[in-house]
Amino acid sequence: MQDFLNFLDALDSFLYYPVLIVVLIAAGLYFSFRTKFVQLRLCVESVRIMSERPVDMSAVSSFGALMVSTASRVGTGNIIGVSTAICLGGPGAVFWMWVLAILGGASAFAESTLAQIFRRKDKATGEGYGGPAYYIEAIFHSKALAVVFSLFLIATYAFGFNALASYNLQSTFSVYTFYDAGSTPLIIGLILAVITGWCLFGGAKRIVRVTEILVPVMGVVYVLTSIVIMAMKIHTLPDVLGLIMSDAFNFRAIGSGIAGSCLVYGIKRGLYSNEAGVGSAPNAAASAETSHPVKQGLIQMLSVYIDTILICTATAFMCLMSGVPVSPELAGAQYVQAALRADMGDFGPLFITFTMVLFAFTTLLGNLFYVDNALAYINGKKMPGRKFMSVFRVICALVILVGAVLPMSTAWNLADITMGGMALINIPCIMLAGGIVFKALNDYEAQKRSGINPVFRASSIGLDPETLDCWK
Repeated sequence: MQDFLNFLDALDSFLYYPVLIVVLIAAGLYFSFRTKFVQLRLCVESVRIMSERPVDMSAVSSFGALMVSTASRVGTGNIIGVSTAICLGGPGAVFWMWVLAILGGASAFAESTLAQIFRRKDKATGEGYGGPAYYIEAIFHSKALAVVFSLFLIATYAFGFNALASYNLQSTFSVYTFYDAGSTPLIIGLILAVITGWCLFGGAKRIVRVTEILVPVMGVVYVLTSIVIMAMKIHTLPDVLGLIMSDAFNFRAIGSGIAGSCLVYGIKRGLYSNEAGVGSAPNAAASAETSHPVKQGLIQMLSVYIDTILICTATAFMCLMSGVPVSPELAGAQYVQAALRADMGDFGPLFITFTMVLFAFTTLLGNLFYVDNALAYINGKKMPGRKFMSVFRVICALVILVGAVLPMSTAWNLADITMGGMALINIPCIMLAGGIVFKALNDYEAQKRSGINPVFRASSIGLDPETLDCWK
């Protein structure tokens, strides 16, 4: 078992340095320069588009699809992921998370625009659906590659991410006196697995509805809390910014151990948090009803900023302004809870635990939205039978139970590796298909300059309308 865990650690280290660092930065720079930094130029335009309503009021709006993808992005990574990056990589990890978010905004724009162009429509209900598997098959005529991507997505969201969310949640209880390392994780994992399984089998609908309301509220409360704490300690902000920047560009420290540096941890935890280029958000983007694919690309770009620039930064500043020393021993929930205890007393750890319970629970359920889409693709564009889904949901619940008792490094490695597999398929594909994205963006901006509300037609950018379900 120890040999297997060592193998996971070695694979994770190699996957992110040098492989994914090169791929992510190359893709971000490529889409940034080819789109003339669309993620900055049209940021105000993306905010404006959020207010648009679909012509068919029963369809999913652009804002609705944004909320689905943001709900999946915003979760335990915004709290514990940031804490882990700072404690293990150093304060400079925050800067590299910002860099990845800005560059990743262009990649997020590209993948979601493609998902909209190649979206499908259910003939019975008229609802839109799609994602990377669909545009990979349509553009590259490779069903096999699309299936492999779907398998990685299932491994990531049903297993890697859900096991990690379970671990992260139980770890927030480690600061309390009743916590026993031998039994408490198992008990919490069992409770979480039972409740999640109950919801997956159609029960507890009221719980799901309540959390759908509470989670956005808690997200706002969390950010406002961090702002209040920052305002109280605003005099420390220059020192904190100086610490982040000096550590980020301490190339002597980075060069002495790149795999464990702020650069790699910033990219690892940044990618886990905002998922830009991974290929998850396009599944939600494809469901939206809009007049032009570029609109949804711009909307999904915003989700990356909300996740990293807003919420992750709130966690980072709240922690670094607290005065609690950065230490590898505090990696995870302990550092955030110690920081809030310093500013809010005993209420601080309780606030983080409550926030984590809500974020982790909705993350567990939200992840399976993407999994269902992948299962349907593999099964010929329709959901598998009831027996298969029942067995699969039981397995998902067991993963949550097991995740709670995993060692921290193993939980993170599993999530990193499966997510990395998705990114290594999706990012090269969207780069090769970049010409379609650039033509669509040019078409959108040309119509805007003419003073009209952009409406997309496949033939406008040289695509055969008969090969698409929409945009004819």
